[in-house]
Amino acid sequence: MPEFVVEPVVAGRADAPALVLGEPVSFWGGIDPHTGRIVDVHHPRCGASVAGAVLVMPLGRGSSSTSSVIAEMVRLGTAPAGFVLREPDEIVALGCLVGEELYGHATPIVVASAEATGAIADGEALRIDGARLVVG
Repeated sequence: MPEFVVEPVVAGRADAPALVLGEPVSFWGGIDPHTGRIVDVHHPRCGASVAGAVLVMPLGRGSSSTSSVIAEMVRLGTAPAGFVLREPDEIVALGCLVGEELYGHATPIVVASAEATGAIADGEALRIDGARLVVG
């Protein structure tokens, strides 16, 4: 099992299958917070569910409303289990932090190298544990 050192942005632990997105998705209008499904008809993964998955994508996309949608998804139980990003995203981080503060559920975010994200296949088991990312 490959293991990578990553940069934690929001602390926490997640064990879940990967949902790998080649391009970012907007949480504001691009994901149905009630189901966790990608509803942006222009996104290549339209119809896929982010609920309970570790979402692997280059970076976040969208407006500052993304943070409120993520927090609402935490409340509804449809949020991703965690995020693996190539670049830090303050808006995504804010949503995860608010979700933890309001609803007591930690959604970790880590920033990983191109080597690490390239080693992750869609559906593959991932573990985020602090500054560690275990693939497989």
